Amino acid sequence: MKALVQSIYTNPKYARAIEWGRLLAITGGAQSLVQAISFVSGILVIRLLSTQEYAIYTLANTMLGTMTILADGGISTGVMGLGGKVWQDRERLGTVLATGLDLRRKFAAGSLLIAMPISIYLLLHNGASWLTTILIVASLVLAFFAALSDSILEIVPKLHQEVVSLQKNQIQVGLARVVLSGLTLFIFPWAFVAILASGIPRIYGNIQLRKVTFQFVTEAKPDLDISSKILSLVRKTMPGLIYYCVSSQLTIWLLSILGNTASIAQIGALGRISILLNILGVVFSTILVPRFARTSEGNKNLSKKFLHLLMLFIGLCILFISSIYFFSAEILWVLGSNYTNMNFELVLFIIGSCVFACAGFIYSLTSSRGFVLSPYIYITFSVLAIIIGIIIFDVSSLTGILYYNIFVSGVQLSMYTLYAYFKIIKFKY
Repeated sequence: MKALVQSIYTNPKYARAIEWGRLLAITGGAQSLVQAISFVSGILVIRLLSTQEYAIYTLANTMLGTMTILADGGISTGVMGLGGKVWQDRERLGTVLATGLDLRRKFAAGSLLIAMPISIYLLLHNGASWLTTILIVASLVLAFFAALSDSILEIVPKLHQEVVSLQKNQIQVGLARVVLSGLTLFIFPWAFVAILASGIPRIYGNIQLRKVTFQFVTEAKPDLDISSKILSLVRKTMPGLIYYCVSSQLTIWLLSILGNTASIAQIGALGRISILLNILGVVFSTILVPRFARTSEGNKNLSKKFLHLLMLFIGLCILFISSIYFFSAEILWVLGSNYTNMNFELVLFIIGSCVFACAGFIYSLTSSRGFVLSPYIYITFSVLAIIIGIIIFDVSSLTGILYYNIFVSGVQLSMYTLYAYFKIIKFKY
């Protein structure tokens, strides 16, 4: 018996299992705290803002997400891919980082030019005054620049699996957001104040994140050759990302044009519940995707690793949907009296979110290996799905838009699954 125990302790697989357990425990526990803090912050905003103000806040946050995605354009994916190849070389990794940040700043200007006019139109169309619109746009610009560099800076600590420092940074930012939201919204229950309360702590968080990042890299200048490689990937991904900006926010935009402010506020409130799903996404993107990117190209077990990760992700999504179904009444009580009796809509929303999350996870895994689905294929089939979905479902109602969302996300998941099958599972190294 003693010999058996000793053989287990000395087995390399045991050490690997202990390492994985430690990383998942640290990351999962910290992310649970981060998302719990974010959830509390979101509930504060939902309960302290009127339905009209929360509808405007939802529209503004939707545009902030669009602006951030356009400013990235696939740059972070390129930095992750190139950084994964040189992650042990301080100077070369520093050059990759500097190039990515430089490109991100340039893309930000174009993102603002595209998103601002759309934001102004949607806000005015949904009853916001010119003064409110100006204040919202100003707060959006501040929040946008606060969020501009964090996804790039996080890549270096992720590659080095410096998980604890990343989690501390996120916890500090989240706590500051809760405190600032609580102090300000009780007195000034306006949408632009809620956006500022969210964006200002991120500025401090980026300062701290930069200190963590530069422990592993040497400060460098942008490199034209690396820039060319990143832009090559951007050219492949940009059409898809532009489509993603439109498709992922289309439910809000359709409701803002065809529906009413109550429906916008309701889908925004339901979106707060999907924050709990972010725990799963962040754990996987922080630990598993970088390790998958670092896997040597000669590894014959790559397809097996991909399947194991995907099955684990899907299993956890099913568990999440089941939990939401059984506790929907309690969850809706937390959102407040304006959002009761939406049990069915809540489950539909979570199903759509999980399907969309699975598609995003597959994309993260394939793109981390440099495999990018042709945007022409992706966009063609996705646009067809959008058109068919709009024809089939009543997109002016909340229930109809949720069915539409599941349908379109399901088509995207099918495409990425087939692509991953041919590029990873059938690919022989």
